[in-house]
Amino acid sequence: MKMLSSAQTPRLLRSPTTTTTTTTLKCLHTSPIPTSAATPAPPPSQILTTRKSLLSRQTSAVDLAKSFLHRLRRSEPQLSSFLYVSPDETVLKQAEDLDRKIKNNEAVGPLAGVLVGVKDNICTHDMPSTAGSKLLENYRPPYDATAVRKLRESGAIVVGKTNLDEFGMGSTTEGSAYQVTANPWDLTRVPGGSSGGSAAAVSARQCMVALGSDTGGSVRQPASFCGVVGLKPTYGRVSRYGLVAYASSLDVIGCFGSSVADAGILLQAISGHDKFDATSSKQEIFDYASQFIPIDDMESKPLQGLKVGVIRETLEDGVDSEVISSVRNAVSHLEDLGCTASEVSLPSFSLGLPAYYILASCESSSNLSRYDGVRYGNQVFGDELGSLYGDSRAQGFGSEVKMRILMGTYALSAGYYDAYYKRAQQVRTIIRKSFKDALDKYDILISPAAPSVAYKIGEKKNDPLAMYAGDIMTVNVNLAGLPALVLPCGFVEGGPAGLPVGFQMIGAAFNEEKLLKIGHIFEQTLQGCSFIPPLVADEAT
Repeated sequence: MKMLSSAQTPRLLRSPTTTTTTTTLKCLHTSPIPTSAATPAPPPSQILTTRKSLLSRQTSAVDLAKSFLHRLRRSEPQLSSFLYVSPDETVLKQAEDLDRKIKNNEAVGPLAGVLVGVKDNICTHDMPSTAGSKLLENYRPPYDATAVRKLRESGAIVVGKTNLDEFGMGSTTEGSAYQVTANPWDLTRVPGGSSGGSAAAVSARQCMVALGSDTGGSVRQPASFCGVVGLKPTYGRVSRYGLVAYASSLDVIGCFGSSVADAGILLQAISGHDKFDATSSKQEIFDYASQFIPIDDMESKPLQGLKVGVIRETLEDGVDSEVISSVRNAVSHLEDLGCTASEVSLPSFSLGLPAYYILASCESSSNLSRYDGVRYGNQVFGDELGSLYGDSRAQGFGSEVKMRILMGTYALSAGYYDAYYKRAQQVRTIIRKSFKDALDKYDILISPAAPSVAYKIGEKKNDPLAMYAGDIMTVNVNLAGLPALVLPCGFVEGGPAGLPVGFQMIGAAFNEEKLLKIGHIFEQTLQGCSFIPPLVADEAT
């Protein structure tokens, strides 16, 4: 079934194909772009390029670090992606140590010299970890999160901590207690959330890759808004040890990159069982890098035989027509690459949003009870213990966090537990089954990553229901514990150079390698798109 309707204005134009060359998809910008960016090459892997350059002595880790730090310092006043940036001397000292190892022909890790941003709800022993909250202002953990430790053991250099909605509760990064992050494609628009700082940093090339957390779409939605690749792993694939808890049965640490290869290599570095996290899985970790075949080595139909299911409920009312058009064109390109695509109905899909917000609020009510000014969090003096608790929490938590704590506490209270929490868990079971049934028939499922492109800062800040509705495309995946990959597929009108649109691919549990393979082939055959924002286009290209 061809998903492109002739009645829809295409955002992507397919180039003519032959039987001897790999099918390519041309991207149509809806606003003028520089001539130099008219026919850009597919995005290279910054991780693999960095490794090759360092080991061949074409460049040094110090020079690379200086280049990224210069760009970060120059663009940060406009973007506010980072809550904390490592001192230059700290970053350059690590780069010098790496150069010394390479000069002495010592072995270096797979992420050697890679500059990484880390969301500020992931613990780092040498930097503040505030979770975007005044309650944890200046808090420095005594340890690294397992994911951060693995990055450092692989040779990565952490350049700083990125901005987020407080405790990960939000979809715009406007909920940070410290600053509002801007979208690199249009400084008047949000970058998405809650991992908006990480997405903006990767998009603006302030760092090569970044870690985020995804409880209901907090990696995937900002990836779509900022035109980068966002990967949410299967629940349990990556240890949550050192991740500040929001909703423990939904939280996962995810990856941002400017290419599918970078997201996959980053995931491989941080995956695996961890004795400090009982929910981490012992499932075998696939060699994701083996999926990243150069475009010249691809067959004319590299995805021949794969079955793609397009979730019908995600292309109906409530989704911008331009987003639907871009996603349908992306599906058509997958068909040209050899896939068989058809619509699939998931009747329980619309139930995911209310179930998610009940469950997430209930779990946050429990998890955030530890922040009382005694066990954790900054303390406000009180004449008695009750006022100390109350004043510390009242002054430390922001309005969105307070609202979700209240909702969760209410839903868990006597007389309402069965009506809300228990029923939401039953819905969760139904959603898991519907995804399993669909993925038994299809290799992957496809939907938009968000109902719209990035919207204006402040547009939905005072309308929480409208903001929550923006998570409809992503929350079901967290409820089912499945992996999902978001990658950009085109542009719609808006901003100085168009606004990026991303689409979401959902796979079976612990089958990230299939998502990465399909995503890489799609990305490498997407011609004419430059997902480098105007803010850095001249320098980055």
